[in-house]
Amino acid sequence: MTQTVDLIYKIVPASLWREAQENGCFTGAPADLADGFIHFSGADQLRETAAKWFSGQADLLLVAVDPVTLGDALRFEPSRGGALFPHLYSALLLNAVVFAKPLPLRPDGQHDFTGLL
Repeated sequence: MTQTVDLIYKIVPASLWREAQENGCFTGAPADLADGFIHFSGADQLRETAAKWFSGQADLLLVAVDPVTLGDALRFEPSRGGALFPHLYSALLLNAVVFAKPLPLRPDGQHDFTGLL
């Protein structure tokens, strides 16, 4: 399925992103590698993704990606609650990245997306 969106997002531990920068591409976090694709979220899905999978985790980055640059390797597929989520069936080349910014953790254990989206 195809869908038009401005940016897609990946929440990444800073240590994994440093490795990606050294290697010139991001091949995925452990959950991505296990599933055979890199999980992304749309802007409207990010807060729920952060709460479900990253609650209380510090030292994370929010990586924004231009989906147009990913070509046919990007597919929007049903996932949580039937919503379409972007899945990348290849490595993420860093030239597709619009930004990678720290994702602050609030005292309540949730992440603060203020000014990021």
